[in-house]
Amino acid sequence: MPQHWPAADIAQMILDGFDDYREHFRQIADGARARFEQAQWQEAQRASAARINLYEEKVSEVIARLHATFDEQGLLDVEGWPLVKSACIDLIDVRFDDELAETWFNSIFCGLFSHDLISDGCMFIHTTRPSLRRREHSAQTHTYRPEGELSSMLRQIFTDYTFDVAFADLPGDMQRLEAQLRENLPDWVCKDPLLSVELFSSVLYRNKGAYLVGRIFTPDEQWPLVIPLLHREGHGIQVDALITDESEVSIIFSFTRSYFMVDVPVPAEFIGFLKRILPGKHIAELYTSIGFYKHGKSEFYRALINHLANTDDRFIMAPGVRGMVMSVFTLPGFNTVFKIIKDRFSPSKNVDRATVIEKYRLVKSVDRVGRMADTQEFADFRFPLSKFEPDCLAELLDVAPSTVVVEGDTVLIRHCWTERRMTPLNLYLENANDAQIHDALEDYGLAIKQLAAANIFPGDMLLKNFGVTRHGRVVFYDYDEICFLTEANFRRIPEPRTPEDEMASEPWYSIGPLDVFPEEFPPFLFADMGQRRLFNTLHGELYDADYWKSLQAAIRAGKVIDVFPYRRKGRSDEALS
Repeated sequence: MPQHWPAADIAQMILDGFDDYREHFRQIADGARARFEQAQWQEAQRASAARINLYEEKVSEVIARLHATFDEQGLLDVEGWPLVKSACIDLIDVRFDDELAETWFNSIFCGLFSHDLISDGCMFIHTTRPSLRRREHSAQTHTYRPEGELSSMLRQIFTDYTFDVAFADLPGDMQRLEAQLRENLPDWVCKDPLLSVELFSSVLYRNKGAYLVGRIFTPDEQWPLVIPLLHREGHGIQVDALITDESEVSIIFSFTRSYFMVDVPVPAEFIGFLKRILPGKHIAELYTSIGFYKHGKSEFYRALINHLANTDDRFIMAPGVRGMVMSVFTLPGFNTVFKIIKDRFSPSKNVDRATVIEKYRLVKSVDRVGRMADTQEFADFRFPLSKFEPDCLAELLDVAPSTVVVEGDTVLIRHCWTERRMTPLNLYLENANDAQIHDALEDYGLAIKQLAAANIFPGDMLLKNFGVTRHGRVVFYDYDEICFLTEANFRRIPEPRTPEDEMASEPWYSIGPLDVFPEEFPPFLFADMGQRRLFNTLHGELYDADYWKSLQAAIRAGKVIDVFPYRRKGRSDEALS
């Protein structure tokens, strides 16, 4: 290492790049209010994708600047990077987004060096930041104390949270919200003189909705509180619901949703606030839910290595039908699956490795409408050999030897995706009673329709490619055949020309690579005749090519179809049907 190695200058350039990223991130998020007020729904979708892409774009800019500014030999001397890390710690100690700055530093280091050189001495494998800390600064929340006057409190809330577009019927909304509040909470709570409502000061935006998020609490109890707002073009803003059920609020912040746009001056404090109202959520998921998905990866990885270090858990193959493209393994005590691409695909799969990677990356940037599991992509995971069940490791080495490598007492996973673990829908139905089967198939069809509304066609809609979450929602998780709905060509099967056509083993008509024949879905999706008949009753329109064409026409006309992440009590337009 050179005698006057510029560790402080390198650290400063890295943090300057981080400031640039944070400013662009803030500008995109700040535009969410105007997009909501002006009903710019397609622009909102583009902004969401742009914000996801922003991180890698800005990391690449900083790496290029480092290469252009510093001597290459010195810059890539890994022995000097503990000094850069130390200088970085001094610079970020005064920041309110210091935990994000650590993740940014890690991204720069990984962009410069091989993963073989990753160590806690050179980067932040373990954070140096206190967990969910508080700082002295302006409050991030508004607190209201109704003292028995719920209507006055609600009026004050909507005096504080205003928009440049008028509410369509605020007095009517207030009456409905008060009624819902009294319905949702025990009667004595509404009369408690110490009852308080605390709302985060910034409004959260996603897709076509705006959300006030906070909690209702007394000295002894608390409930989460979410108030969704909608802008009905030409009719003004309406208050759509009042949600105090923890499960419903958890679904709003689900791993199956797009990321919120929100102004967060002190990320750790806001995450701490969300963690208090959603204690079942891991902080990795909460960071990801507000757009800091790279830091979500950092928190996920730290939780994973902590779990491996402190339990006897060992990797096993995930339950369910073995995939034709991906091999999936899991840790029984860790609610995640790890997916790797096989070296050889089933002959029936007309895709290659590059296409699969492209499809999985696509999922990150589209609106998942609560029906597709978010993924995190990792390179060069290293796990102790002792953490694999022998059968699991043998299978991984057999199907993906280019990705899974044993190096002494370590297993190297060169490339994988992680997803939330769910119960495969086919396995769920095998053990379900009649009521559960009905609900699952109803939600399965709704999942397909809502994906279509978001311009996503799953391609392979087999039951095994969908999972059931702990909240009973059906979610798609196998992406190697997805495409935009508008790319598919939905057709009716032509009438046979002759009796010989009808009896032939091969189709008498041409089939293009993007042709889809919905009439063929029933036997393809359901071997069980009872389930087939039930699904036909619930969602038979999915077997009609004209249904799919009507959705394509709406999307091509620029319509962004409503898909709500919560139940809409008393609303006639309860979600897509």
